[in-house]
Amino acid sequence: MTLAAEHLEVDMRERVLVVAERLFREIGYQKTTVADIAKVMRMSPANVYRFFDSKKAIHEGVARRLMGEVEAAADAIVRRAAPAAQRLRDLLTTIHRMNAERYVGDAKLHEMVAIAMEQSWDVCVAHFERITGMIAEVIAEGKAAGEFNAPDVPLAATCTCTAMIHFFHPQLIAHVDDKPGPTIDQMIDFVLAALAPHRASTPASSPANQR
Repeated sequence: MTLAAEHLEVDMRERVLVVAERLFREIGYQKTTVADIAKVMRMSPANVYRFFDSKKAIHEGVARRLMGEVEAAADAIVRRAAPAAQRLRDLLTTIHRMNAERYVGDAKLHEMVAIAMEQSWDVCVAHFERITGMIAEVIAEGKAAGEFNAPDVPLAATCTCTAMIHFFHPQLIAHVDDKPGPTIDQMIDFVLAALAPHRASTPASSPANQR
């Protein structure tokens, strides 16, 4: 394949994903067919199948595209010149906000994500691993700067994601607002407190000196 042909294929794949995402938003994933995508693009379904071998492959491509936008925003925060605690707060808040906007505020995209959780789990796992890796990077930098106490950085990152699951997981975000529980700011405060360096007890406050 020549370089020009390769660029054309990448461009066409991107166009298919843009059209597919639009139709998923407008009429829903289940109702959208490859023929619908082909019609909007003014080509035959066979032409679409040249770039994606199934509707499921298109679905996975759209999911990766949407998740990639969240990852790009998260990576920009990781690269910022700011204290690790502030970057971690902004990172967790941004992931929640973008997932809520994309998947919860839009019922038809929420349907697409629910199907991705069932049929394209590998795509979701890869996204989760990338997000966890970014959180680990910030925690590691905070540890090096003395902001965080995290003897096991990968474990600390996994625990952070687990603590935030109701604010990250598209199928759980919708249930947070109408049920009792901590707000996202309260949960982030809890995470940061867990990562903060432990303060040694002073002799005056030591139980042994209070006898």
